[in-house]
Amino acid sequence: MDSKQPTGPLAGLRVIEIAGIGPGPFCAMMLSDMGAEVIRIDRAAPPDQGIDIPVLGNVTNRGRRSAVLDLKSPEGVVALKRLVAQADALIEGFRPGVMERLGLGPDELLAVNPRLVYGRITGWGQEGPLAKAAGHDLNYIALSGMLHAIGPADRPLPPLNLIGDYGGGAMYLAFGMVCALLERAKSGKGQVVDAAMVDGAASLGAALYGLLDAGLWHDRRASNLLDGGVPWYDSYGTSDGKHIAIGPLEPRFYDRMLELLGVTDDTLRATLRDRSEANWPRLREAFAEVFRTRTRDEWCARLEGTDVCFAPVLSMAEAPHHPHTVAREGFVAVGGVVQPAPAPRFSRSRPAVQGPPPAPGEHTRDILADWGFTPEEVDRLSPRG
Repeated sequence: MDSKQPTGPLAGLRVIEIAGIGPGPFCAMMLSDMGAEVIRIDRAAPPDQGIDIPVLGNVTNRGRRSAVLDLKSPEGVVALKRLVAQADALIEGFRPGVMERLGLGPDELLAVNPRLVYGRITGWGQEGPLAKAAGHDLNYIALSGMLHAIGPADRPLPPLNLIGDYGGGAMYLAFGMVCALLERAKSGKGQVVDAAMVDGAASLGAALYGLLDAGLWHDRRASNLLDGGVPWYDSYGTSDGKHIAIGPLEPRFYDRMLELLGVTDDTLRATLRDRSEANWPRLREAFAEVFRTRTRDEWCARLEGTDVCFAPVLSMAEAPHHPHTVAREGFVAVGGVVQPAPAPRFSRSRPAVQGPPPAPGEHTRDILADWGFTPEEVDRLSPRG
């Protein structure tokens, strides 16, 4: 861990993360990046995720220390409650009822620490017909209506796991926890934050649901402004097999793009100027024809930085090296692994990655000692004791 004192806006807050996968660790990463002290309580035998991720590659575990406690043992439960008594917040991502069966549900832990903010993240929420069913990001965004809106006309496409796990899950949990911490400053009381990925994914679509009700959004894929329907909000191949993205939705930006495309063929120019829906198929072909005439870098030289609403489609290997990203120091290397830097930024506070991802239990003895356990208690609770 970084020996420097955290300077992020959440410095001084102590958070306990009960180890899980997906949105829980991402939320804990966000809080740590903002300066909170986060300790991760791992299992002695981590759950099988289907893939074996190396410790340093598990980027969402960065910035905190790890202790192993057996929460199925009375000693482990007592130890966690002692930690909770000193904490500001706790994060858990089990299915509903699991923490209660361990004797570590909200009632038990708020009795130990009435000021505790108890953050819970699940796919379906703490109640409802599906609450205890297994699922993943794809399932939650399917139920929210968002998956139906993403992809080509013939089928929906999974948008990685950005909408459910991280956007609708982790970020809503982090927002909810910070809201509860702010409210605690007035009331003096903690509370439970119930973040469900299906709720968050639907909330992310609030603007689209408004457009749908107003008759300004078609409830079918690839037929709207933002879903690849209009030809001027899409990506196109270039002569070197790469891609660029254009998005000049506003007429003035569209006109500027036409000025800079350098098209001299009068028939092609006429096609590009007709934005009527009946012309969309021809217009898409025309754009494809134009953008195939140059390499991606040549289009960057001509269009990047203008009001055309243009960007090259960079690979994940390329993105950290783009001049704009480099100028903003948008990526950092932690333990030799290049990864996104903390976001957002502040005028005074300085968020920072507090250290690389820990191995499970790497800091058990140090954490217990730092949080007031005697050497004898540390020996009994530590996997090495």
